[in-house]
Amino acid sequence: MTPVSLDYSNMLSPNLSGRGVEPQELEGALEERFHRAFQDVESRRESGEMGFFSLPDALEAARTVQELADGFAQWFENLVVLGIGGSALGTITLRDALLGPSWNELDEETREHYPRLFVLDNVDPRTVTALLDRIDVRRTLFNVVSKSGSTAETMAQYMVVEGRLRAILGEDPTRGHFLFTTDPSSGVLRRIAEAEGVPALEVPSNVGGRFSVLSSVSLLPAAVVGIDIFQVLEGARDMAQRCRTPILKENPAGILSTLLHQADVEQGAPIHVLMPYSDRLRSFAAWFQQLWAESLGKARDREGREVNRGPTPLPALGATDQHSLLQLLMEGPRDKVVLFVGVGGAEDPVEIPPVRPELPALNYLGGHTLAELLRTELDATREALRQGGRPNLLLDVADLTPRAMGELFMLLQVTTVLAGSLYGIDPLDQPGVELSKRLTYGFLGREGFQRPELGTGEHPWRV
Repeated sequence: MTPVSLDYSNMLSPNLSGRGVEPQELEGALEERFHRAFQDVESRRESGEMGFFSLPDALEAARTVQELADGFAQWFENLVVLGIGGSALGTITLRDALLGPSWNELDEETREHYPRLFVLDNVDPRTVTALLDRIDVRRTLFNVVSKSGSTAETMAQYMVVEGRLRAILGEDPTRGHFLFTTDPSSGVLRRIAEAEGVPALEVPSNVGGRFSVLSSVSLLPAAVVGIDIFQVLEGARDMAQRCRTPILKENPAGILSTLLHQADVEQGAPIHVLMPYSDRLRSFAAWFQQLWAESLGKARDREGREVNRGPTPLPALGATDQHSLLQLLMEGPRDKVVLFVGVGGAEDPVEIPPVRPELPALNYLGGHTLAELLRTELDATREALRQGGRPNLLLDVADLTPRAMGELFMLLQVTTVLAGSLYGIDPLDQPGVELSKRLTYGFLGREGFQRPELGTGEHPWRV
């Protein structure tokens, strides 16, 4: 089995009591629709618009990242990434998936003397202060990640950290404690880096934040903590090649985008649940949430016509959320598709000992393993949904390796841009978030931005 495979049998009508897609449509109308989307994406890929496709082949840039990471890895006790959205979620996903959510709690020897990796992806003052009070900032490298160099949240974090370092060190700490990841030629971070000799990595100009996980944005932090970034890129390269075929039934991203788009526009299922059965992939579901929502939720199509379309992603975690969402998924509105992610290769499956053989409610568990139970829960949930005529898909991951993570990232990125073409919208822009940014700048008094009036007036309705 390949590291990542897609089972879409539970999207087809023979398995859903007549609901779902007729298999012959995958060689008819749906294949024709996919061909148009595929050609559109190929054209934009070849023009250089969709720069994320080229990242797995940017080996010189990856070697630069690795060399810089090797230089930093043994110098610092901690690496703290300052970023938000696409500047943070990929890094968190790689750390949690490949090192485990408890990496920072391990001792130095267990971590093989690689640093702890923290990500500050919000400006909640309690969270920021709690982290900065807990770590030795003198033994910490701060990686500031902002392509524009003007992201309000990230730059505020940067200023807080620089102020604290100045107070402790009594000198300019910028060169010795900061690394910038930003635009190749413009923005305030690039200017500071050039003026003060701060090491700086490039975010390619044709790669947007939510598509940047395979760039220096996430590869640098991953490399600093010992993740094999070249295996990540190799997995992404292999998946990109698998998704380059115009034959729908042989293209995993083509199948996934086509069926999810069809579920939304033809079957009234615009809510797409990503439900990995692995604690290590909880962050992956959050990464997908941004990718799917920000890419596909658009007011206008590429011709400027008002459409107000876009599926709603919902992250979940199995088996935990069987006890919170499954009742809704089974018997609530038929407006959801569940994309399960199953993971094999558990290093320690944890045997369940037969400690209570006299109790029928417990003795059936003895002799099995926790890994076996988790997979059985996944299979049982899929089957329950199928019997209820509820569509679902399965991404099977042979093991959580760097290569497999590269495949997963590339698969969902290609799926997203193909879905964008199927919807007729541009998956690369995000005009809906710009107004909020401008209002924030205005409220805080940034030069060139007018302070807005609150829509609630002088006396807001409140109780």
